[in-house]
Amino acid sequence: MVEDTNNKNLFALKNFDILYGNFEAVKNIHLHIEVNKITALIGPSGCGKSTLLRSLNRMNDLITICRTRGEALFHGIDIYQKDTDIIELRRRVGMVFQKPNPFPNSVYENVAYGPRLRGIKKRSTLDDIVENALKRAALWDEVKEKLNESGMSISGGQMQRLCIARSLAQQPEVLLFDEPTSALDPISTAKIEELIINLKKSITIVIVTHNMQQAARISDYTAFMYIGELIEFSDTDKIFVNPRNKLTEDYITGRFG
Repeated sequence: MVEDTNNKNLFALKNFDILYGNFEAVKNIHLHIEVNKITALIGPSGCGKSTLLRSLNRMNDLITICRTRGEALFHGIDIYQKDTDIIELRRRVGMVFQKPNPFPNSVYENVAYGPRLRGIKKRSTLDDIVENALKRAALWDEVKEKLNESGMSISGGQMQRLCIARSLAQQPEVLLFDEPTSALDPISTAKIEELIINLKKSITIVIVTHNMQQAARISDYTAFMYIGELIEFSDTDKIFVNPRNKLTEDYITGRFG
């Protein structure tokens, strides 16, 4: 099958279920992720947001009892086909987690790790990749004199941007963010949000957030989930100003959650 590179929808989920054993954690999802847009997944704890997010680069494969039904199409190809190259998928669909998780080596080696695995060994090439990724992550000016220092020695907000740079060094088409600012202070949060908005010029973003103000500030589209189901999906402005579903309205106005 030839990839559909012209469609504005990068991902398309159709009749998509995620199960842990016999438990349906995510049910009958129909969702499109548009190229170079920010899509936010919101909803109360345990509603399936992170489970759905992790399905987009098959991180759920690490859970032995997890399985899927339906289709998850990336460029028109089902990523759950048996012949899918999962390593390549995860290069193209990167992920940034809730808590910063830099490797316990230098700032430089954190960013160079992925390119080295891809066989890039020339130092000048690695230097360029590292500098470019750190600049795109709005971190270069803060760490360019600390490249040989431990990635664990910088601040929490800087560590999270280092993890973003590490993903950017892999030249992904998509970045998945799982509550990337929940452990950060307001100043660091603002820097990450500004960074995410800038990244959408070249990368498609999907973000799980409990912070509805954050979703309203940075996303183009918002999906509201409840007990494993997609209740409503629309332009972010419509979701927050004029939701169609009463359950969505109750959640965003703080009546539950």
